[in-house]
Parts: sequence; structure tokens; C-alpha cells
Amino acid sequence: MVGVKNIHPSLPLVFSLILGIVVFLMLFGGLLLVFTILRGKDIFFSRKLRGVVAKILFPFMILMGRLVGVSKERVQQSFIELNNHLVRSNNHRTRPGKLLILLPHCIQDFDCQIKITGNIKNCKRCGKCEIKDLVELSEQYDVKIAVATGGTLARRIIVENRPEAIVAVACELDLTSGIQDTYPIPVIGILNDRPNGPCINTKVDIQRVRQAVSDFLSHSSK
Repeated sequence: MVGVKNIHPSLPLVFSLILGIVVFLMLFGGLLLVFTILRGKDIFFSRKLRGVVAKILFPFMILMGRLVGVSKERVQQSFIELNNHLVRSNNHRTRPGKLLILLPHCIQDFDCQIKITGNIKNCKRCGKCEIKDLVELSEQYDVKIAVATGGTLARRIIVENRPEAIVAVACELDLTSGIQDTYPIPVIGILNDRPNGPCINTKVDIQRVRQAVSDFLSHSSK
């Protein structure tokens, strides 16, 4: 601070105040985050926490994970779980027509010749993959459903459909980037299962998708 004081006598005090404010905000935000998760419902300012978590906390979590030897994949999983807690605690409700189920192309059977990226309703419902069950789920709840082959197409689908909420199925990388890119749209992220390795014949727990859809639609009207 000695060198700073030579520039202007008040600078050390200004820097100390700024540092104190930053520390206070971090502590306040951290406590608010903990209380929101523990209570399981929205509290003061907690609607803004998703943005803080997505834009500030997540990059910090990645950095800290590297320092302590926690894999990036594990940090991404924790971020997705944290985001889902916050979305559910906000009790966001929407109409069926404003909810979008967004799926990765790798859930479709690898050998299937039917093109569903443009229109998932092209699915012949043979039952070889879970696309059939997911389409039927979307019809049951009258919600939109689409398949994306990557982040660029996913963003285009979101722009075209203008959803108020999203249930997204993907791997850790795509979910974390998608949650960050689509903020402030609330997203419940569901990790896909990869029994055959990444990006081929992946699966998803249909009941988890159903629960996420139900969470967004509860008490809403068509």
C-alpha cells in the first residue's frame, strides 16, 4: 500500500473499502446460497443467485477443483446439481406451450436411418432407443421437444421456440455451457447415461425427465 499511497493519500483507504465490500458480498452470497438450498424454496435475492453461480461461481469452482485435484467433470456435475436446486427453489412455473425438452442426438439409436434433428416427430417409435418414450412424454404433457446435434443448433432451437423454461438432457460439458448460455431462462439439467461411451447410444432416466417437466408445469394451466 506504500506505493499506492504515493499516488494519492486516499487510495489505500479506497482499496480497503472495495476489498471489504467484495468480501462481504461473497460471504452474503454464499450464505444466501446455502439457505436457499437448505430451505428448498425462494428467499430474498435468490433469483439472482443462478446468474452469480453460472457466471462467477462456476469458473471459480473449476479453478479450485484444479488446485485440490477434483476433476472438471465432477465440478461440472456439482454445478448442474446446484443449478437444479436453485431453479426448483425459485418455484418457476410455466405453461406447457412455453416449456421445451431439449435432447442430444446421441440418444437416438446409432444405426437408425430416420432423421429426427429437424423434426423429432419423424421418429417411427420402434422402441430401439428412448426417443419413442420421450416423444410420448412430450405429447402427454403437450410440451415442445427437439433434438440438437450441438451447441449451435441448440441455441437456434431456443431462439426459434422462445421457451420460458427448459428441461435439457446432455453430458456434463453441454449442460454446463447450455445453462450458462441460456441464463436467465431456467434450465433443469439431466445427465445422460453412457453405457457405450460418450456420444453413441446414450440413455436417460425417463422418470427424471418426467419429474422435471412436472416441476415446471405444476399449478400451471394450458
